[in-house]
Amino acid sequence: MTQLEAARAGQVTPEMERAAIREGVSAEFVRQEVAAGRAVVPCSRPGHRVAPIVIGSRFKVKINANIGSSRNRADSRDELEKLAVSIEFGSDTVMDLSTGGDIDGIRRSILENSRIPVGTVPLYQVIAEKGPIGWTMKDFLATIKHQAEQGVDYMTMHCGFTRAAMPLLRSRLTHVVSRGGAVVAAWMEKNNRENPLYEQFDEILAVAREHDVTLSLGDALRPGSAHDATDEAQIHELRILGELARRAGRAGVQVMIEGPGHIPLDQVKRNMELEQIYCGGAPFYILGPLVTDVAPGYDHITGAIGGAYAAYWGASMLCYVTPREHLGLPHIEDVKQGVVAFRIAAHSADIAKGIPHARIWDDEMSEARKNLDWPGQFRLAMDPRNAEKLHGEDTPSCETACSMCADYCSMRLMNDIMGGKAS
Repeated sequence: MTQLEAARAGQVTPEMERAAIREGVSAEFVRQEVAAGRAVVPCSRPGHRVAPIVIGSRFKVKINANIGSSRNRADSRDELEKLAVSIEFGSDTVMDLSTGGDIDGIRRSILENSRIPVGTVPLYQVIAEKGPIGWTMKDFLATIKHQAEQGVDYMTMHCGFTRAAMPLLRSRLTHVVSRGGAVVAAWMEKNNRENPLYEQFDEILAVAREHDVTLSLGDALRPGSAHDATDEAQIHELRILGELARRAGRAGVQVMIEGPGHIPLDQVKRNMELEQIYCGGAPFYILGPLVTDVAPGYDHITGAIGGAYAAYWGASMLCYVTPREHLGLPHIEDVKQGVVAFRIAAHSADIAKGIPHARIWDDEMSEARKNLDWPGQFRLAMDPRNAEKLHGEDTPSCETACSMCADYCSMRLMNDIMGGKAS
C-alpha cells in the first residue's frame, strides 16, 4: 500500500507521524492533506534511511539541491561532499542529476549516505546509455524500475510534452531549455511519433505504485527566458500535467508538479494560481523562478527573489539555483551558496504565510542581538561559521559592540535607557 492509498483508507503511516513531528502539526492533518492530493510524503521504502518529510503548500516550504556528475566532471567523492554540504545547510531533498561517469555507482553512494529523500531524472541515465534518440520505452521502464529498486524516493518524468506543443515553440525566444524536454523533442521529431512517456503513462504508474515512488511531473516546456514566460506552450503542458496528476491519483501514486523557470516578478503569483487551477492543488515544485535573465554568476539571488515570492503564493518546494547556473556544473561552494539562498527564501515565505513556529527562530535572533549575545547570534545563524568569521575579522575580542557602530551601538545605548541586559 502506498502512502496515498494508506491516507485515503484513513491510516496514518509511521512516515506521516514522523513528518508531522518535524512540522509541529498533527499526524491526522498530514494524512488528510496527502489523501486530498495536496501533499506528498516521498519515502519509497518504509523504515529505510530517510527522515520523512511532507511537501505541500500548508506546510513549511521545502528546498531541493541538485547534485550529480557530468561527462566533464564525474567524481563520486565530489558528489558525496555536495550531498553533505546540502544536508548541513538545510536542504530537505537532493536530486542526483548525473549524466556522466559511473552513474549507477554515484547514485548508489548518494542513496547510501543520504538521510533526506533522493530524487532522480531517469531519462538522464537512459540517454547516457542509449543516446538521445536511440532509446526505447522498454529501456526507460527498465531504468525506472532499477532506480526504484535502489531506493530512489521521487522521479521527474517529462510526460506532459506532447507533439501538439511542437508548433507552439516557434514563437519562443529560447525554445526548450529543459534537458529532458529537449531530448523528448528530438526523439519525437526523429521518430515522427508521440512522446512515449505520455503514451505509456500507465506503465510508468505501475512501477511507481509498486515501489511507492513519488512522481514529479516535469515541466519540459518551462520558460527559459522572461520573453517566453506564461506563454501558450507552458500553459498547454501545465494542463496536460494536471490531467496526468489526476490519473496518478486514481492509481494510488503520489504526485508533484514541476514549474517554471524564468518568470518576471509580476507573473509569479499568476503562475502559482494557474497550477492550482489546472492541477487541483497538487504540490508545486518550482525551479527558482528566476525573475531576470541578466545576472549570470548571481542567479542564486535572482532565483531566491522569485522563490520567496512564489512560495508565499503557494509553491511547496523550491529547487535551488546556484551561482553557476547557466555557466557550468556547480562546485561544492556553489552548492552551499544555493542552499543558503533558497533556505532564506523558504523561511521568509514561512514567516509571511504564518506557518506555526516559523517566527520563533527570528525572535530568538532578535533577542540575542538586543543583548549583544554574539555566541547566541552565531548559534542561531543559518551559517554560524561564516557569521562568526565576518564578525571577528575587524572586531576586537574585548569589544561588546561590532565594528559598525562601536561606541555608538544602538543596542547598547537603548539597553542603557530601557534597562536591557546588554551593557
